[in-house]
Amino acid sequence: MTQGAGQGPVVRTETLRDFRVPPYAQVPVQSQSPHGQGQPPEMLDEAPSGTPAQHPYMPAQGQAPMSRAHEEQRPPQSATASSHPGNAVPEDEMPDGYTPTARDLPVIRAGGPGDTVQVHVDPEEAAAAEDGLGPLYVVGDVHGYLDELVAALTAQGLIDTEGNWSAGNARLWFLGDFTDRGPDGIGVIDLVMRLSAEAAAAGGYCKALMGNHELLLLGAKRFGDTPVNSGAGTATFQAAWLLNGGQKSDMDRLQDVHLQWMARLDAVVEEDGHLLLHSDTTAYLDYGSTIEDVNDTVHAIITRNDADECWDVFRKFTKRFAFRDDGGPEAVRELLGTYGGTRVVHGHSPIPYLLGEVGTEDGEDGARPVVEGPHVYADGLAIAMDGGVTMAGKLLVVQLPLPN
Repeated sequence: MTQGAGQGPVVRTETLRDFRVPPYAQVPVQSQSPHGQGQPPEMLDEAPSGTPAQHPYMPAQGQAPMSRAHEEQRPPQSATASSHPGNAVPEDEMPDGYTPTARDLPVIRAGGPGDTVQVHVDPEEAAAAEDGLGPLYVVGDVHGYLDELVAALTAQGLIDTEGNWSAGNARLWFLGDFTDRGPDGIGVIDLVMRLSAEAAAAGGYCKALMGNHELLLLGAKRFGDTPVNSGAGTATFQAAWLLNGGQKSDMDRLQDVHLQWMARLDAVVEEDGHLLLHSDTTAYLDYGSTIEDVNDTVHAIITRNDADECWDVFRKFTKRFAFRDDGGPEAVRELLGTYGGTRVVHGHSPIPYLLGEVGTEDGEDGARPVVEGPHVYADGLAIAMDGGVTMAGKLLVVQLPLPN
């Protein structure tokens, strides 16, 4: 049942990627022509011709795999452009009838010693669970980067060279945001769905949380251009999806099984004292005083299929940075006091952005962001797991608990 990844390697750059608005967000959606001589550089190139090596998670022989577009190359934006990792809005190019949700996303410059720490994780040092299950792993935001995901899972020994589950009774949690910005979001979902079945058969499990981009894709598919009450003007899920890196190839390949899978994802879970959630926000408290309440409430809203209700959940799950600055530790303690656990583990906000290592196209010193491991902050109570794969960072797969 696995639909595969696209063909061909992804062309990687040394600069920020995938926060530019796709070409089809600026023009009516239609089939894209190959980048040819005389075309403007902002148009996507088609994947090169030829038959590259097939991934183990590609479609069965006889199925036609999807071609993968190269990443777009666009001129640097000015420092005043209102574009950032959570809201890729081009300057003065918003479609008619759309007002993006305002979000406060200042770049945080790295402070003095003790402000933050990046942890180098040695999987050998993490303890196995005491309940008979194997070690616990978490995965940060993937955003369609299937090749990077496969490489990271393989490096941790969670899958073998054929792309099959090889970790026995290990536990693997994805923190959400499987699609958008990257080249093969549907391929990522297909892989996670397949590994879920294989892990269960081996005595472990592979599970996933709902990110704001799952809500966005669900909304774009269900509600399209239906206006919603955004609280900041008129909005539509379709416009928001396109402006935040929605890929036409993902929408074309989206099937009912993917929609059903996304709609059933939980928002919060607690594992071995770690409170796992996608977004670094306290907005989860709006949906219940227990983990079960939160998940039941979010599922009920999605099931009711009301555009305004779904938009409100999406809007709240796009909030971020609740755990930074002076009030950050207290915000984390509020979540832990309500839902349990001793540490929050989240994705959503890229570590390079949290550390102030992005702000210009090439970074102030011309170097791309370097992420070696998860980012621990808020008095050690919060662990950020979005390594910034869409910013030339790193797709993080780490074992918990982190070494001291």
